[in-house]
Amino acid sequence: MEKGSERTLSSLAREGRMTIVLGLVTFIAAFGSSFQYGYNVSVINSPAPFMQDFYNETYFERYGEYMSEDLMTALWSLTVSFFPLGGFFGSLMVGPMVNTCGRKGTLLINNVFSIIPAILMGISKVASTFEVIIVCRIVIGICAGLSSNVVPMYLGEMSPKNLRGAVGVVPQLFITIGILAAQILGMRMILGSSEGWPILMGLTGVPAALQLLCLPFFPESPRYLLIQKGDEEKAKAALKKLRGWDDVEDEMEEMRKEDQVEKAEGKMSVCALFTYRGLRWQLISIIVMMMGQQLSGVNGVYYYADSIYENAGVKKDDVQFVTVGTGAVNVVMTLVAVFIVEALGRRILLLAGFGICCVACAVLTVALNLKDTVSWMPYISIACVISYVIGHAIGASPIPSVMIIEMFLQSSRPAAFMVGGSVHWLSNFTVGLVFKYMEKGLGPYCFLVFCGICLVTVIYIFLIVPETKNKTFMEINQSMAKRNGIELQADKEELKDFTAVSVPYSKKNEAGRNSAL
Repeated sequence: MEKGSERTLSSLAREGRMTIVLGLVTFIAAFGSSFQYGYNVSVINSPAPFMQDFYNETYFERYGEYMSEDLMTALWSLTVSFFPLGGFFGSLMVGPMVNTCGRKGTLLINNVFSIIPAILMGISKVASTFEVIIVCRIVIGICAGLSSNVVPMYLGEMSPKNLRGAVGVVPQLFITIGILAAQILGMRMILGSSEGWPILMGLTGVPAALQLLCLPFFPESPRYLLIQKGDEEKAKAALKKLRGWDDVEDEMEEMRKEDQVEKAEGKMSVCALFTYRGLRWQLISIIVMMMGQQLSGVNGVYYYADSIYENAGVKKDDVQFVTVGTGAVNVVMTLVAVFIVEALGRRILLLAGFGICCVACAVLTVALNLKDTVSWMPYISIACVISYVIGHAIGASPIPSVMIIEMFLQSSRPAAFMVGGSVHWLSNFTVGLVFKYMEKGLGPYCFLVFCGICLVTVIYIFLIVPETKNKTFMEINQSMAKRNGIELQADKEELKDFTAVSVPYSKKNEAGRNSAL
């Protein structure tokens, strides 16, 4: 008994290492996929005036007259909002693709949705067609919708348990790096010009090409290989490669036990998730957090950052430098979140993040209204935007995805990711489509809408969402059981996760549990 315990402790200690293989596959998956999401959120921000001129000139060449202001606003809103609309469609494809093609296979296929649109957008000016840009924004959105769900799933299934929290924030880190890269490359002296914007749009295919070349040399998710494909030898080989040692029997036994329970109870569909009482408040919490994440206006800030700074009184030539500085703050604070998420906990970061965003939006509204009467108000406006970015970076952006992993168990997690991803992208689409009209109709008061959404999200998290730091899956579900109005005594899904991580598998232990039952 003591020897078995020593072996288990030794194995768990070794599982905590970040091996070279795991580090490289994390980098390639996050850079090749998550980076593109961030890049395409921000890439049309700086060159927007030059791209709109291209739209107008092309229209004039065809019809002999320039576009009306309303038509230009509509076309540009579509250009912005079709990216998250494609992301929604991509989220709906997650379940079928990861189950059929695997996690790694889905990411490889997904590169097609990036490389082809990148080429087409790169030649759009030469071809004198702005329609292809609008269509390609949907296609590249599908790429982002798939990757935003598949990358966390792929990395989470490969990571040892004590590294899943930090590794789970890495995709968000690369999203912020993608945003910053687009802001730097979009500066006027680099590619943010009438000649350079087609190259800027086409560069999104470079990370995809790198992933297409490198990812085939890394293993597929061991859990997918064993549980869904039934290939134990390949699963064990993949696990050995990821861990850097041959003694992976403890983890293999955990996956075998999980496989047995999955066969007995099956996987939970999206429809079943919505009707299952035992996960009611978990599902509501994920929907609220994902809606709050996007409807709080984060992508409205990035999509129209230049105009926000100009309205704040920043000189037009200096706007690009302020934008890049804000992007750098976003990267640094997300990197900080990687290290503090296990120390401070998820709930505190969520409350602090949305709380900071709420206050920042309220003060920004006042600052924008007083910018013409108080000389130092433009600096307050910039400080509000930076504070908003900090709040989103430490909590509102990275933590909801981590909560999906922790609040849902193995059989319900894929369906939860589909629901969370769909809500994420539909909310993103809504903000991208209506923000320009909100800005035109409400002026600075549009940020009060975002302030209210942040406040509602903070109240909900404070009242409902539990802390999940240092808790097992069973403990997390127990904390939600009373609210859901159920007893956990016969909850198979929680028993599955609890037994899989609590004791090493043996026939003796299995017999003991069966006799107890």
